Amino acid sequence: IRKNKRATAKRIIMKKEKLIIIAAPSGSGKTTIVKELLSLEKLNLGFSISLTTRVKRDNEINGKDYHFVSVSDFKEKIRNNDFIEWEEVYKNVYYGTTKSEIKRLNIEEKNIVFDMDVVGGLNVKTQFPNTSISIFIKPPGLIELKRRLINRKTESQKSIEFRIDKATKELEYSDKYDFVIINDNLELAIKEIKEIIYQFIKTQ
Repeated sequence: IRKNKRATAKRIIMKKEKLIIIAAPSGSGKTTIVKELLSLEKLNLGFSISLTTRVKRDNEINGKDYHFVSVSDFKEKIRNNDFIEWEEVYKNVYYGTTKSEIKRLNIEEKNIVFDMDVVGGLNVKTQFPNTSISIFIKPPGLIELKRRLINRKTESQKSIEFRIDKATKELEYSDKYDFVIINDNLELAIKEIKEIIYQFIKTQ
């Protein structure tokens, strides 16, 4: 069930910078959606580049998609209190959002869009309840999600099964988000999310 109400996109008048949290189980299409949103100049979005310890995929660029670091470097940043949020998503696979990244985007006067895992998204929402909006991207079903992960050809069979098990648990958090969008049609999902953001960034 989509929890958003449809709205008409109009000219955007910026009031102040906002935070847009896009979260989903792995393979739900959130990264594709975020890239489309970033192409819309009128939204004035800046992408929050997360730190991660996972292995870089062939199509990813360090410093653009993620900042790829070692586990020891990540843990040092934890000790130095450099993160606004971080999480060990899988064993020794950490993701986190640094304070310096938020500062960088604030200096640029950008609305900040986050491409996050489900728990991380809720952590950011908790810290910025009045200036953020959270959107959960829901796959049409676990069978379809598994098909997408297989077609992505970046995961082993064991990794896919692990991600499906994790997704099953993550779906239970969807009602904690402001909006839930079922990505059974990518074009429609992007349109609905655009409309949500248009309305959100117009408000005080």
